[in-house]
Amino acid sequence: MRYVDDRDGTERVTHTTVVVGRDTCLSGWGEASAGISYAGWACRDEDLAAVREWVEGRSDMAGVRVVDDRWRPSGKGDHYHTYSVTPGHPAISEKN
Repeated sequence: MRYVDDRDGTERVTHTTVVVGRDTCLSGWGEASAGISYAGWACRDEDLAAVREWVEGRSDMAGVRVVDDRWRPSGKGDHYHTYSVTPGHPAISEKN
């Protein structure tokens, strides 16, 4: 399993709730050629509802759920990328 985390040191403390989904476009090729590609958006608790709505609205995401930042996929060939939702991110900038 390959894991990439874009959060910086501070965000690893403040952004511990993650909205994760299975990427229907990237699964089965590239870094996830032997498995499933997952994408997660780590956010502050106060942004969770907006981030979840944004991820659920994406046509390339399936199986969207909320996890904590310790979650990892179980497949050996899976790929998981965690993005950080910070000011200016489309999930929250449209709400502010």
